[in-house]
Amino acid sequence: MTGISTHVLDTSLGRPAEGVTVELAVRAEDGWQPLGTSATDAGGRAEDLPAVSAGSVVRLVFDTAAYFARTSGDPPFFPEVSVVLTVAPAQHHYHVPLLLNPFGYSVYRGS
Repeated sequence: MTGISTHVLDTSLGRPAEGVTVELAVRAEDGWQPLGTSATDAGGRAEDLPAVSAGSVVRLVFDTAAYFARTSGDPPFFPEVSVVLTVAPAQHHYHVPLLLNPFGYSVYRGS
């Protein structure tokens, strides 16, 4: 099994994005099967998502609309961010950071 964690940073404010809901799903034959949901803590981290099987294709969906409604009151250009990745057989953990602002985002494979 492979663990997945994430870290969301609000680059428009220069601080961690607290309270961003993150859903983890796995691709199944009939679509996406949700496995669990978490929310980022005060440090912007969500480290309690469920583990996934090696070889799975998984999706992290970040609810950016709710986050920006709380922090700025303005609707973001991207109401959600969806990140899809393949879990390699030899990997024990993936860390997927998201750099976020109201008009853009960047994601990468962290360590």
